[in-house]
Amino acid sequence: MVKIVRRQSLGVQNVYDIGVEKDHNFLLASGEIASNCFNKSHSMAYGYVTYQTAYLKANYPIEYMAALLTANSDNQDKVQRYIATCLNMGIAVEPPDINRSGVDFTPLSGKILFGLNAVRNVGHAAILCILESREKDGPFQNLADLCDRVDLRTVNRRALESLIQCGAMDCLNSNRHQLLEDLGYVIDWAHTRAKDRASGQGSIFDLFGDSQEEQPQKKGLEQAPKAPEVADFTPQEKLRLEKDLLGFYISDHP
Repeated sequence: MVKIVRRQSLGVQNVYDIGVEKDHNFLLASGEIASNCFNKSHSMAYGYVTYQTAYLKANYPIEYMAALLTANSDNQDKVQRYIATCLNMGIAVEPPDINRSGVDFTPLSGKILFGLNAVRNVGHAAILCILESREKDGPFQNLADLCDRVDLRTVNRRALESLIQCGAMDCLNSNRHQLLEDLGYVIDWAHTRAKDRASGQGSIFDLFGDSQEEQPQKKGLEQAPKAPEVADFTPQEKLRLEKDLLGFYISDHP
């Protein structure tokens, strides 16, 4: 470990000339000159990485921006800035979708699909649970189907509320306010069904279905309770919730 004890400005110099043997502006405690502060090999490494990223951005812009958004998905300020860059490049970024989105931002048909990992309050374990169920039994048909198929100890109420409020469940019901009102009833109903299945009881509705191949957990979904009908949030309220959970407005702009 060395300590710099004196500095002296030598004016503006070319980067590749910093690595000199004498007259350098950094003097170490031992009296030696720090002649390799930013040598040529270091400059070349930066230049090569810059070339690679510039090539990818120029030739594979959608894939490059999707990777960039994924790498910074835990930083909403950077996500917001990179999405603005996408829009300036003519690349549309679609809102999260419970039936299409993956963990990361995904290139899809000339657009970028928002990754579930960038939605606030939705943990990685919850996302994997949702994706596993979707891959096994297909897209979710409605809120009751979703709550009945996932482990609600992993995909908890807070995560479900965030997915509703950011628009990820618009494919199930575009009335986000109604989904939030229904959520408490449906969660209690799903917990009861899970307990019945665990104890081997089930309900009478589980005995009937359209075909023998129908999944048992999908039978009786029409019996899921619902809250009284309510009007949807105002556009301004929807945008406010999106901004809180995603870091920016995605379905529209105030």
